[in-house]
Amino acid sequence: MEFQSLIARLSQQYNNQLPFVVYRSPNQSRLNAYLQLNDILFSVENFSERGFVFAPFNSEAKTVLIPQAASKHIVSDYKSTNTKVQVEVSVEEQEDEKQQHVQLIKQGVEAIVSGEFEKVVLSRKETVNIKSKTIFQLFEDVLENYPTAFVYLWYHPKVGLWIGATPETLLSVENNRFSTMALAGTQEYKGNMDVVWGQKEQQEQQIVTDFIVDGLSKTVKSISIGEVNTVKAGNLLHLKTKITGLLKDDLQHVIEILHPTPAVCGLPKEAAKTFILKHENYQRTFYSGFLGTLNLQDSKTRNRNRRNVENNAYATVKTTTNLYVNLRCMEIVDDTATVFVGGGITKDSNPEAEWLETVAKAKVMKRAILI
Repeated sequence: MEFQSLIARLSQQYNNQLPFVVYRSPNQSRLNAYLQLNDILFSVENFSERGFVFAPFNSEAKTVLIPQAASKHIVSDYKSTNTKVQVEVSVEEQEDEKQQHVQLIKQGVEAIVSGEFEKVVLSRKETVNIKSKTIFQLFEDVLENYPTAFVYLWYHPKVGLWIGATPETLLSVENNRFSTMALAGTQEYKGNMDVVWGQKEQQEQQIVTDFIVDGLSKTVKSISIGEVNTVKAGNLLHLKTKITGLLKDDLQHVIEILHPTPAVCGLPKEAAKTFILKHENYQRTFYSGFLGTLNLQDSKTRNRNRRNVENNAYATVKTTTNLYVNLRCMEIVDDTATVFVGGGITKDSNPEAEWLETVAKAKVMKRAILI
């Protein structure tokens, strides 16, 4: 299907108030869309389901599911229009908001020093007017400007509408082979990938890596840790470590271990999460949750498997799961986009520098809105 035909079909789905998701995987041109055939609010029970999942930060809340079996699957190629624009986003002085966030960071540092936890990720939100664009124009701008991210537009009439361009994989699984990543540390990209990372950022990255490896080591057959690399996401640089191996446990248990990771919550997980829910002064809902495909089998694999079974031949079904942390995202309500940003806090954090980091992260999505 042509891209504009896909957008017309999605627009019809949206006007009919029916759930859908359209997404593009990192460094790909292909778009996948799942258009739910009814407006039922499905949820995940044990992660054995098949479809597209949208999970909140608070793992005690329900994970929303657009079921594969109850949806129409549409595929389209997106061709870049070469209109990528690097606009300079002006930052208005938000003194009240700044002081509130700085105070929150100070509370976090004090809690770390007193021994409540080792790290905590603290966030805030900004609102931006988007009267000049439709949601589909905004989605296309995000596609154009963030080719290396997992880009999505997700809608359910009983939940809301979200757009994002996340750089972080939570978990990828093909049959029983998995990969994940530790992603932490942030600085602005200034035209050079060969940068120096401070002790605070290196420590933050190591905390995330150790958490993932220690947690998964108890529930996997094997695990391998890659080297630490600097990666670019929009106008930001991060530290990234790839972690791979073989699973031996069910998917639900692995997801429970990983989510929320120290990159979006803190460590120890429960103590940091309790602090966040008590002190952040707003509900994250789906920001810093996760989303993506769950236990999908492509039609070619299913058809091939069906033929092999009919011929009494040995058949192996390829099942894939690709989940991403919901970062660099926004929630759209009427003509307003709410952008969510945060940063990891350790005992060495400087509140002023942490505030500036959230300002830099907010620019990532605001550029797409203001182009």
